Amino acid sequence: MAGQGLDRREILRAMALAAAASQFPRFQRWAFACGHVGAAKTASPGVAPPAYTPQFFTPDEYSTVERLTELILPSDGTPGAREAGVSEFMDFMIASDPGSQYEFRYGLVWLDAHSDKLHGKPFRDLGAADQSDILKHLAYKDQYRDGEDEGRRFFGTLRELTLMGFYTSRIGLEQLDFPGLKFYAESPGCTHEGNREHVGLSQQSTVNSQQLKVDSRQGS
Repeated sequence: MAGQGLDRREILRAMALAAAASQFPRFQRWAFACGHVGAAKTASPGVAPPAYTPQFFTPDEYSTVERLTELILPSDGTPGAREAGVSEFMDFMIASDPGSQYEFRYGLVWLDAHSDKLHGKPFRDLGAADQSDILKHLAYKDQYRDGEDEGRRFFGTLRELTLMGFYTSRIGLEQLDFPGLKFYAESPGCTHEGNREHVGLSQQSTVNSQQLKVDSRQGS
């Protein structure tokens, strides 16, 4: 189910929402990619953080959501949605948006009813092959089947939140080698410790510095 992306506008919206979500202190695995390098850890060294407690989903629903995100972004040799804690992010986002709660819960009910109709079990109890078979008909246009419109709408929302949660997490952006993660934890300071006034710099360096100032003024 991989290979789906977000456009630039969606990425900016995702980063804004994720910045707000990052203030929630109870995440076990999900961590905002742009959190400060020196941010304090809530758990003591050597002590595992407590298991995440869903804010909106029931335990069964949360299990289904976690499995769905894992199928969308699996751990194929690199960390996927499970390792990034995308289900935690998704639960928090739905809990914080009352307008989306009915639609999302209805989507999970639809998925279980559809799974029971096809295989006699709720989605979370199916084998991986049957789970993937159900989702491919919701994900890919050339696989669409009649009578599954509601499932496709739900899956579209689910996939968007999965990508949002993954690619705003530190694990997700590390996989993209995102340059924004490579910032200084503290200022490197002046590199000319013995020449604070820079009197020993070459004439060409001085000319270049002056030209930069001129260019800066002209561009403002």
